[in-house]
Amino acid sequence: MSHRIGLICLSVVLLVSPGLAKEKYLKPGPVKLDHDGEKWAEKTLKKMSVEEKVGQLFMVWARAKFLNLNGPEYAQYHQILQKYHVGGFALTVPAEGAFVYYNQPYEAAMLVNQLQRESKLPLIFAADFERGVSMRLYGSTVFPHAMAFAAAGNTDYAKKFGEITAQEARAVGVEWNFFPDADVNSNPANPIINTRSFGEDPQEVGKMVTAYIEGAKGNGMLATAKHFPGHGDTATDSHLGVAKVTGDRQRLNSVELPPFEAAIKAGVDSIMVAHVTVPALEPDPNRVATTSPAIVTGLLKQQLGFKGLVVTDALDMGGLTRLYQNDIGRAAVESFKAGNDMLLIPADLDASYQAMLKAVKSGEIPESRVDESVLKILKAKASVGLNKARLVDIDDLGKVIGKPENLAFGQQVADQALTLVRDNGRVLPVQPLPIQGTIGPGLPYQPTVEVTNRLVVVVFCDDLRMDPGHELVRQIRERRPDANVLYVDTRTAAAMTNQVLSAVQDAEKVVAAVYEIPTAGKAVQVAGQMQNTVGLSDARGDLLGKILQVAGPKTMVVAVGNPYVAADFPQIENYLCTFSNASVSEDSAAKALFGEIPVHGHLPVTIPQVAQRGAGLEKAEAVTVTGGSHVVPTHP
Repeated sequence: MSHRIGLICLSVVLLVSPGLAKEKYLKPGPVKLDHDGEKWAEKTLKKMSVEEKVGQLFMVWARAKFLNLNGPEYAQYHQILQKYHVGGFALTVPAEGAFVYYNQPYEAAMLVNQLQRESKLPLIFAADFERGVSMRLYGSTVFPHAMAFAAAGNTDYAKKFGEITAQEARAVGVEWNFFPDADVNSNPANPIINTRSFGEDPQEVGKMVTAYIEGAKGNGMLATAKHFPGHGDTATDSHLGVAKVTGDRQRLNSVELPPFEAAIKAGVDSIMVAHVTVPALEPDPNRVATTSPAIVTGLLKQQLGFKGLVVTDALDMGGLTRLYQNDIGRAAVESFKAGNDMLLIPADLDASYQAMLKAVKSGEIPESRVDESVLKILKAKASVGLNKARLVDIDDLGKVIGKPENLAFGQQVADQALTLVRDNGRVLPVQPLPIQGTIGPGLPYQPTVEVTNRLVVVVFCDDLRMDPGHELVRQIRERRPDANVLYVDTRTAAAMTNQVLSAVQDAEKVVAAVYEIPTAGKAVQVAGQMQNTVGLSDARGDLLGKILQVAGPKTMVVAVGNPYVAADFPQIENYLCTFSNASVSEDSAAKALFGEIPVHGHLPVTIPQVAQRGAGLEKAEAVTVTGGSHVVPTHP
């Protein structure tokens, strides 16, 4: 008898203890909502309380790093799940201002699995993987910015970009990417879109967007077109203030809207709405697109016929919070009433959740309207298989992420994107130092080649403590260990002016590498006001101008990011664009400087006073090294 009781008890333990049961892992397939998924979503909705329904509408940050499950940081996640019943998390990493603390895929996947285990309903994880998973996690495939794909001019690249990003994202447990960017960057002064856009031509942007969506969905990742109804023709960073789209309806129909129409036709899963004012669509100056029923419901849902998930841009951005600073919870309520389905990153989760709950219980928001959005969210979860399993297999990470062939593809795109805008024939190619005998790494503690001013490299960056320039300089020094490298940032440019000018005057050739990319919330003083910018409007710009004045004909300016930099320096004689500061783009730039690869990209945007869209000088590959072959491995 006691033996039978023991067997029964053991059976019960095996049934109820997840630690002893074999866990079921999610196996990604193409995005598809089947009959079982629809039934699961409908049944799940019927069992939910009002509190749980409201919680499903919210998505908050989850920052990938090691956490002790009994520590205070993880306790916050526990509270978010238990008290607010959120529908999902946006996966990122810790950051302080412009400093981003990248982490490892294993840390991300472990956190995702733990949160999935603890949640009553399966969570959906999203991310801003605009340049692939490498935007936040080491070891994954490195891609350049979107504008580089347009410069390469190959939609097949964009499709494969979506495929690889989907595979690597799903491996760590992210099912939803806030990409592609469907903005048409028609304003050269745009500080926040810029190279994140595929370019200034609406039709070409639409083709790239369509290709990316196809690749992503086919490999199990929900895609998002953003920032509706278009953030490309603005000069304000909506993280800091209210940006305005000034075009009339005819302009919107011909420029801003076509890429979104193409995305809808391609079956995009979600569309993100921007915190921008659009007087042609919404006359109320106190309503940004996010809170405008005319834009979200009237234009997007009714006129354009979009049936998928509508998600807000982050609700903690200054473009929205400035309008609701006295009642921050109303931002969520007004956004939902406008027609958004999911409320992303509220500035105050508790205030936003309580405001939404109050609005539903008072009848201001009908519960049927909440049901409509929650059902969409549940169906989205089912379309990526979360109704069947929710955990990822940690053992698969090493098989999926960072495949050699994928790393090579990322480098290939960066190589093909390089665009030579101006060339006076006096700089390219830079000659490497002659190498005798077998090439190999230098022995430690051995004397190095003496630095000279034959080749001077000036790296312009925002902050010397950050990464920009390090990979490019490493690649240049592999070829020219005698190069004199000088770093300048916003704080040191003025003080280093004499030193830099002395070096470039003596130089045979000069490389001026300008690192400017769109950075969310970057605030600098321009004409006495604090604003975001991707231009050299400080002492760095003064220094570059002086370099061009004393050494212009022998200086190659490399725009490692923002291609519009040259608009402020029309006297530039040699100009090379990478459209990205990703490490693969730095490697490409180094190879092009030394004539190791051909250059045949074309501008996807117009640079005022410099070149029209489509411009690009062909440069054939031509490298000859005296004393032996010169082979330098690249390191994506």
